[in-house]
Amino acid sequence: MTKPRQPAEPFRIKSVEPIQLLDRATREKKIVEAHYNIFRIDAADIYIDLLTDSGTSAMSNRQWAALMMGDESYAGAKSFRNFEKVVRDIFRKEYVIPCHQGRSGENLIFSTILKPGQYVLNNTHFDTTRGNTQHKGGIAVDLPCAESDAPVPLPFKGDMDTEKLEHFIDEHGTDEIAMVIMTITNNSVGGQPVSMKNIKAVSSICKKHGLPFFFDCARFAENCYFIRRDEPGYENKSIRKIAAEMFDACDGVMMSAKKDGLANIGGFIALNDGELYQKLTDLMILIEGFPTYGGLAGRDLEVLAVGLQEVMDLEYLKNRVGQIKYFGEVLKQAGMPIVEPTGGHAVFVDAGQFLSHIPTKQFPGQSLAVAFYVEGGIRAVEIGSLMFGGTDPVTGEKLSAPRELVRLAVPRRVYTNSHLDYIGDVAKIITGRREALKGYKITYQSRFLRHFTCKLESISTRNVEVGS
Repeated sequence: MTKPRQPAEPFRIKSVEPIQLLDRATREKKIVEAHYNIFRIDAADIYIDLLTDSGTSAMSNRQWAALMMGDESYAGAKSFRNFEKVVRDIFRKEYVIPCHQGRSGENLIFSTILKPGQYVLNNTHFDTTRGNTQHKGGIAVDLPCAESDAPVPLPFKGDMDTEKLEHFIDEHGTDEIAMVIMTITNNSVGGQPVSMKNIKAVSSICKKHGLPFFFDCARFAENCYFIRRDEPGYENKSIRKIAAEMFDACDGVMMSAKKDGLANIGGFIALNDGELYQKLTDLMILIEGFPTYGGLAGRDLEVLAVGLQEVMDLEYLKNRVGQIKYFGEVLKQAGMPIVEPTGGHAVFVDAGQFLSHIPTKQFPGQSLAVAFYVEGGIRAVEIGSLMFGGTDPVTGEKLSAPRELVRLAVPRRVYTNSHLDYIGDVAKIITGRREALKGYKITYQSRFLRHFTCKLESISTRNVEVGS
């Protein structure tokens, strides 16, 4: 089979950080000490870290220069004004509330507008959005499009099902619904993008029913790139113009800027509702800080102001998406089934299909994630029944994941294609011994977001009943 062409990085490397590969015996010891939870392993014991693309980007020379310009004044710092101007220009909203990361923005929003028992509708909630909804007594409802789990590569599998959205509103009424959220790109279904057509359709439905419509837009630039590449009528538009059209369709945004902000910390809320802004900032002063710094240093705001502009560079986005596509081909050639088409930030391996001998309730995705570490010092994350299963702490309903996936998220501007080739070699080793991989059971879990801190133990897959 012909090896796919590696896209050349559109940058030169100016600074390097050493990494080391521990020997296999040490890795086996480390995973046992971590109770088979990848989150519990120290970063120093990881060779290639694909746990997340959040806060793991390499900053540019312009960002490092901007960092030195940080104004650390407590209130009304120049750095906030620079950040505020950039966010207003890109996201088309009047009021800008900096937060130290995305989940703190979710906490502010849901603490303010969500009443216990109300629904939050989403194309698909990711973990912290679901966790914050449940923590405030809300009920998270996913309405992915029918094509989201199709076995064929379709361009916008991250869309929301608008027929189901209309039906849900008609059935429950607007008083029972706190808000509608669109996650772009749709991480939980494989990092799949959302089309402009779908965004506008959902926006129209929300306006008709008077429901707040927000974006969870951590990867907005990648979504804009897919719209430009794959949606008719947008092929000649700039990323900035596509972003403007996209954000004009919503009432507000929540962003973890640790992704497409190309920064190591930070996030924000942006909206046009002055009354809601006042309520959010009143609460913010209690739990985050003054509204012009929101738990961030001035230097962080300066870095974000640069990163949010750099991420819209077309050559950067071409390389970013091209590298993920190349990585997907490498894993496919190693014998691993993946979610297709590949998205913009990660490759998702279908662990349920790959490890079909391991029952869902024994977490095949976790088994594969553990194997990546043991075989090659690689850290990935399970996106399946460990992350999304269990029991809803509000309704008591048994939860299940749509698919048993393992996400290998690629930090921005950090790893070269040689690293990805190495991961492909490790994947081949795992493929050759996959029948020997075993399932896991939970021995400890927290009430919310159990996957971050739970403890597991290895089990035999023969004749074992394990509750999830």
